[in-house]
Amino acid sequence: MAHSLADDYPWISQPLIVNAPMGGFAGGALATAVTRAGGLGQIGAVYNMDELSDQLRIVEHELERCNHVLPIGVGLLPFVSKLEKALPVLEKFKPAVVWLFAANNFDDYKTWSARVREVTPRSKVWIQVGSVSAAVAVAESCRPDVLAIQGIDAGGHGFEKGASIISLLPEVADTLAKHGFGDIPLVASGGIVDGRGAAAALALGAQGVVMGTRFLAAEETIIHPGYRTAVLATTDGGQSTVRAKIFDELRGPNIWPVLYDGRGLVTESYNDHAAGVDIAQIRSLHADALKSEHAGFGESRRATVWAGTGVGLVNRVQPAEDIVTEVRNGAFAALDRVRSRL
Repeated sequence: MAHSLADDYPWISQPLIVNAPMGGFAGGALATAVTRAGGLGQIGAVYNMDELSDQLRIVEHELERCNHVLPIGVGLLPFVSKLEKALPVLEKFKPAVVWLFAANNFDDYKTWSARVREVTPRSKVWIQVGSVSAAVAVAESCRPDVLAIQGIDAGGHGFEKGASIISLLPEVADTLAKHGFGDIPLVASGGIVDGRGAAAALALGAQGVVMGTRFLAAEETIIHPGYRTAVLATTDGGQSTVRAKIFDELRGPNIWPVLYDGRGLVTESYNDHAAGVDIAQIRSLHADALKSEHAGFGESRRATVWAGTGVGLVNRVQPAEDIVTEVRNGAFAALDRVRSRL
């Protein structure tokens, strides 16, 4: 049986709601609000560890430590974040969770996990994967405290080849159990934006859910107004979003490992790519759009808007606390409705 998350994170309320560590979007204010609501708030970091420290100071000022750790998570990208620069920050602030995602190879997770555990032993290591084989490989190599299982409906970056949570999560759970790793808790992400999605994930075997697209509409999220407007205006998420590597080619050559692509709103940049327009011309048009009054988010949208297939259910701006509470209560209500029909 999987270890209960409540044992390690005593401030949380069940079911656990987590904001994805969206680099550049999820800062200290969002992390603080989500944790205060009984969730796990997270800060996303990429290159600049000084900026991460600034965001962690916001949390440190607002939240008391719990079991000697700061009750939030920090998300890092091993393929591009520098381990030796990240470790002093983690050692100083001691976040409850260090979330790792997107390594050049799975062995890198072993190195990162070991070093993180050395400098901040009370922090828990969570690793995000998007396939059954990756879950087993990571479980065997570094025994993460939690595995975050990301389905292909997710916005932003993830495995280019994958499955939705509805089939991925149960198979991961069964396969891990067969290999002796059934005690590792699982959290689910990908297309989950409300209580109904959260209830479904719980029924599939998750102990909590991770949301990125829904938190793009949180008041505390760091986001360009045009980006948020585009998210709120979008409907029919399965048709209006697409997974593609072109989104990572717009500013220059793609630096992401080959396993990954990203899901975003269909843009003019994507349409040009699909029509065979030369990448140099697409990049030029994209650069010009970024300099415009609307920063590429206007009617002739060229800037990337990362969003998952659940974007059509995200239609209003709310405080992050309200989002956490609404999704949690909605999950209970959805489960009750199912029981009443059986």
